[in-house]
Amino acid sequence: MNDEAHFSAEQSGSEAPSRLSRPHGDPRRPQHHPRPSCARPQEPERLIEGPPSAAPAIMGKRADFLAANRGKRAPMPGFVLLVRDRDDGDPAMRFGITVTKKIGGAVIRNRMKRRFRVLARELLPLHGYAGADHVLIGRDGGKERDFALLRTELEKALRKIARAPQAGDAPPRHGARAGHGRGKGKVGA
Repeated sequence: MNDEAHFSAEQSGSEAPSRLSRPHGDPRRPQHHPRPSCARPQEPERLIEGPPSAAPAIMGKRADFLAANRGKRAPMPGFVLLVRDRDDGDPAMRFGITVTKKIGGAVIRNRMKRRFRVLARELLPLHGYAGADHVLIGRDGGKERDFALLRTELEKALRKIARAPQAGDAPPRHGARAGHGRGKGKVGA
């Protein structure tokens, strides 16, 4: 005969706790059951007000970097910023980073690129130019430069680019002056 059919399904509250006792358990873990987690908001909370800004796309082709070199430039102690409007009707903002071997070994170059990437993703959505390519070229002065100072310099460079004349209006670079070219004879005489 089976007597189990007459037992109650309810368990009495006087049973021993299911966890191991202190001599057999981890002494750093509490013996009581943790409280249930508090209610969490269903939607994530934003720390920054306003709609999320689109992160700029990354440039990948060498031709795009060479084209950006023909745009506006803002040299700073830690980097040179190049900005060129693509004129293709695409409002997407793109950025590229280049750090040459003259700056240092792979560890130093990769560190600079990581720092520039963070700066670009942080500041270009706020101060960059839609439909333009932005290129950051690392300089020797940017290796150990304070990050807050790099941020300030990038903001300053973006403001400088905004004030600069269009690429066709800019005076020629590399020290070329009117009347001092390769041609023969005098100019304007």
